[in-house]
Amino acid sequence: MTYTGIDGKVAVVTGGTGGIGSAVVQTLSRAGARLVVVDLDEDRARAAAEALPGPAIGIGADVSTESGVESYMDAAISEFGSVDLHHLNAGIAGKPGQQLTEASVDEWDAVMGVNLRGPFLGVRSAMRHFVARGTPGSIVVTASIASLRGAADLLAYTTSKHGVVGLVHGAAVYGGPIGVRVNAVAPGIVPTPIFGEAGMQDMRKRASTSPLRRAGEADEVAAAVAFLLSDDASYITGEILSVDGGASIQNTNRYGGGAGLWDTAGVDADLLNAFRGD
Repeated sequence: MTYTGIDGKVAVVTGGTGGIGSAVVQTLSRAGARLVVVDLDEDRARAAAEALPGPAIGIGADVSTESGVESYMDAAISEFGSVDLHHLNAGIAGKPGQQLTEASVDEWDAVMGVNLRGPFLGVRSAMRHFVARGTPGSIVVTASIASLRGAADLLAYTTSKHGVVGLVHGAAVYGGPIGVRVNAVAPGIVPTPIFGEAGMQDMRKRASTSPLRRAGEADEVAAAVAFLLSDDASYITGEILSVDGGASIQNTNRYGGGAGLWDTAGVDADLLNAFRGD
């Protein structure tokens, strides 16, 4: 697929070796972009960059720190002279199944550091670069279906992804006058290694009740990211584009809505027993 305005541009992708990140760097590289693949594991980042069809470098960086963000931006500018496109994709899920009363401050801080502070630092660095260079650009952040709905588990993840929406909206208002567009993709049930094998199996089962009756693929999210980064989306900013097979539009409490057919007694048993002292 051809994306207008991608060819020849320099694109930074954080979390560039994960499920969605890998698909994005492949899609952008095939479209002619020069890639900066960022991952916490530098060896993986370099291997991913070497496997791309076009020019690319791999950088190891902790995106939750100012020094980490500065390191990947410095490397990108040193190698390619500038950065035009940013996909701030790095994220962690936290402990699956953990309930509110079991949540630890350490885990909360770790998830917020990667999922919310990381995009904030990335957006801030990108804006500083665009302002100093005097040229427009495009930023896409990975949000989630969890940005739009609530759940009793994965509380830190859900809260961080809600925060991403506020970041995108505020950054879009700031960047608009200088031609910097800021958007997000909100993947739905797209099984990737971040959730572990058991989590991916559970996701595929849950996705069978979404309107499209299947889980999504990383390539489908990558196509949406590339579109939003490209000039084809030149009048789109501040948007959260759901890529979820329609999951976020359905009423989960009705048969016709799909995913509401589950036994509440079984789900609530542990909490109710603890509350009653049983």
